[in-house]
Amino acid sequence: MPSLLRLLLRPELRRPGPPPVRVDLRRVLLAGIAAWTIALLVSLTLLATGNGDVEVVATCGAGIVLGGAGLLWERRNRHDYHGD
Repeated sequence: MPSLLRLLLRPELRRPGPPPVRVDLRRVLLAGIAAWTIALLVSLTLLATGNGDVEVVATCGAGIVLGGAGLLWERRNRHDYHGD
């Protein structure tokens, strides 16, 4: 068995990695957006009761916006990774 240093210096000696698993990114992104939305509702409730922080609300909003951008990217590039 080759040493770790030898494998790091000569990557062609390593076993090939497994093929990537096909995943429906749309489902993953929608689950993330749902989680950020729930967190936003909780943080808005806490903010309304005086126990919250505006930065937390902004973070949740940013998560939702970035998830939406991810959905747009997924729609545009679906054929590249999914093969449909």
